Amino acid sequence: QVQLVESGGGLVQAGGSLRLSCAGSGRTFSSYRMGWFRQAPGKERAFVAAINWSGARTYYADSVKGRFTISRDNAKNTVYLQMNSLISEDTAVYYCAARRGRDYQSDYDYSGVYDYWGQGTQVTVSS
Repeated sequence: QVQLVESGGGLVQAGGSLRLSCAGSGRTFSSYRMGWFRQAPGKERAFVAAINWSGARTYYADSVKGRFTISRDNAKNTVYLQMNSLISEDTAVYYCAARRGRDYQSDYDYSGVYDYWGQGTQVTVSS
């Protein structure tokens, strides 16, 4: 079992940057694929980014491609989401999620396949 704790959210002006962190418990963190999702008020939870077990493969939603970067440090049991050039539409609660297994096929963006979730961290972008 993996417990996930997000941090790094906050209030930032449009055009600014934030880095979210997701710390995982357990000795098998490197055997999990990791994803970031977000949920804005009144909207469904949406895929943001995903990364395979080694960090060699990453995947992004079109809306964040070129602005956000997902990475991981398995020695620290942590996955990161670097968010640059933030816009008001990025305002949401951001969740990290873990899925057993090392590599994705084509379903990295479907929230239903993830096994564990963090509690979320609020990101608010002011325009």
